[in-house]
Order: sequence, then C-alpha cells, then structure tokens
Amino acid sequence: MKLKQLTITFLSFCVATFSGMKAASAGSFSVIADGLYNAGGLSFSPDGNLYVTEAGIGGNGACVPPPSGQGYSLCYGTSGAVTKIENGKTERILTGLPSLALPDGTGAAGPRDIQFDATGKPYVLIGYGADPAFRDRNLGDTDLGKIIAADFNTNSWTSVADLANYELANNPDGGDVGSNPLGFAIDGNKLVAVDAGANNLLGVNADGSNLQAIVAFPQDILTNPVFPPSGTPSNEPAQVPSQGEEVRSQFATQPVPSSVTKGPDGDYYVSQFTGFPFPEGGAKIYRAGADGLSTVFADGFTQLTDLEFDADGNLYALQYANQSAWKGDFDGSVIKMAPDGTRTILLSGNGLESPSALTIGSDGAVYVTNRGDRPGGGQVLRIENIKSVPEPNSALGVLAIGAFGVAWLNKKRNSKPLTDRVVALK
Repeated sequence: MKLKQLTITFLSFCVATFSGMKAASAGSFSVIADGLYNAGGLSFSPDGNLYVTEAGIGGNGACVPPPSGQGYSLCYGTSGAVTKIENGKTERILTGLPSLALPDGTGAAGPRDIQFDATGKPYVLIGYGADPAFRDRNLGDTDLGKIIAADFNTNSWTSVADLANYELANNPDGGDVGSNPLGFAIDGNKLVAVDAGANNLLGVNADGSNLQAIVAFPQDILTNPVFPPSGTPSNEPAQVPSQGEEVRSQFATQPVPSSVTKGPDGDYYVSQFTGFPFPEGGAKIYRAGADGLSTVFADGFTQLTDLEFDADGNLYALQYANQSAWKGDFDGSVIKMAPDGTRTILLSGNGLESPSALTIGSDGAVYVTNRGDRPGGGQVLRIENIKSVPEPNSALGVLAIGAFGVAWLNKKRNSKPLTDRVVALK
C-alpha cells in the first residue's frame, strides 16, 4: 500500500543514537515569519525576496474520501496562498489557491512548493493527497495535483502540468492509484517533481509538454519492525497490531519521495519519507540520473522532507522528527552533508518542530519552514551561526558519494476551532 496522505510534517531520528554525527550546540535561529497556515516550500526570487507556500485549511466545499478510506473526508476551499517575506514583513502575494483539508484544518493539501526560473517567473506546485479519480468527479475543475505558473501582479495563474491526472492515466509504479505532489525543482526549461502518492519522480517541459515519469521508487521490507502499542491511533489502523497478535518479523512498507533537487553533478537527488511504522534511521536519499535509473546515495535518516545543495556542494537534509511519528515527539533536525560524506547537525530540536522545507540564502544562511503541519502556527526560521558548528571526524551511512502528512499526528496539536482563522484566510 502507499502512504498517500503526507501533510508535510516530518520526522527525524534521535541524533544521540547515530554515531556518525555530532549534535550542534552552536546553531541558533530567528523567526522571520509566523502565523502561517500549513506552510510548505520556500524559495528566493531573483529580486532577493523570500516566498513561502501555505496549503491553507480547505473550506466548506465538496469533499473527497481520505486515502485510507477511514476517518473524516477532505473538503475543498480556496484558502491556499503564496506569502512574500520582505524586510521582516509578510504579505500574501497570491491568494485564492485551491486547498483540501480535514475539518480541523489539518492534513492540508494545497500550495506545497514554489520555484523561480532564470527570468524570475514563479511556478507553484499544488498538492492533492487523495485518489485522483475523485478530484474532477467530486470537486470540479480545480488545480489540485498540478503545477501552475503564477502572476503575482494580477493574482492569477495558469495550469502547466496535471500530475494527478498523469497518475490516474498511467500509474507507472503499478501500485494503488494516488497522487500527492510535494516538491519540485527547475532544471533549465524542465520542471522535475516528486509525487508522493504516485511514488514517482516526473519531468515536464515548462510549456507543459512531454510530461512523463523518470523513476518509480520501490517498496522497502523492514526486518523486525517496531510497531506502536496496540490501540494507538493511526491513519492506517489495520496495520497497528491488535492485542495478542503476533508481530511480523518482516513487513512491507512504502516510503515515498518528498522532495527533489539538482546536484552539482547534474543528477537529481530525492529525499524519502518512510511509510508506516516510520522506522528510525530508515530513510534514504536517492540519486537519479538521465538514464532513468536510481541508486541510494545516502541512508540512515528518519523521515526526510527536503534537500538543498549550497554553492560549495554541501547537501542539506531536513528531517521531520527525531523519532518515529507515533511516539509523539516532533523535534526535527537540519543535517549538512559535505562532499566527502561528513555529516554535521546544524540544529536539532530546541524549537525546530515538524519542519517541512528549507532553502539556502545568498547570505549562506539556512531558511526553514517550521511547524509546517499546523494551521496558523507555521513559521519561517533563519538558522544562524552555522559555520561555528564542529564537524564530526567520521562519515557513516553514505553509500554512493559521487561528487504526508498523517492526520492523526496533527490532531494532538490543534483542537481549537478554526472559525477565526478561516475568516482571516478568505
């Protein structure tokens, strides 16, 4: 089965148990934006301003069933937005974008990532998080599950590529049909995106032509998996062992791609968000070449949500939480991996919680979307003092150096009615 509903709240593992990295005590951060609604990807435009997506909180429109077929439906609204951060001030620069969410505003699909091409033209990826067969049938003509080209001056956009419909028509991995695009990158005249619901890396020309799958990602087989205790709430309740049930020694799970970035070598690097039961240290980074083949580049992570290279070839990986999701601890980590494979933890916990995305500024600072699963509680952080963090002496878990979200997790955090926040977003 596929874990199709990712609400980019992400998990990482307990850094004290990973012998190849050293916890950072020197890293600190400042909050440069607050009060965001299910905040997602962020990117600097050529004019130097920072933009972040907000998936919104759905609305009172038509609904679609959740991917698991159990629990509340996801209902449609136009509360998605793109927010501009400039000189310490925030402004929603693109509004009225499609949004799909649970009644309490969690589990949101909507604007999930933003990138600018060389001319400064903005493209926005819109998530979906359900069976694409229900989209047009239940919701009508929406841009959920698509990449759009935006015009901030006119608060308008045009559809470029329909990733959800591609999954419905082709289903390249041959598994359950589902679509939840989460992240993308711009490579010249090509847009390269990951679809977590479809388990694919896809490419499409910027004019919308030649949309096709590049790589389909495989299932994992866990040996001696650690499951939550019997009776633990889950978006996949059938998979939580019941009282007295024998726990399987091997368990098939479907990790999903959560982000993509282009490396200095020209290959695409894809982060992995592992599936239930979210094994600690079980997430990988894949490298996909022009030949359509993928290899494991690095492993030993937990619930990765984003990747980014800096100008020196260092790869930054973002972890959602440092323990399995069902344990309820959502402290996350930012990990820097040097070209030789050496890993350094820039920030872990201490206010970094369920982060969803990162980007590198021209000032060399790391900018992170924090608390990305919380309607009205999302932030953008600027991580500082990162150069003073000591590097560990050894590098473990590098295999090939060559140069959501889960609705039941969110309910614990935010049970307050959304009446006031819905008004604010309209």
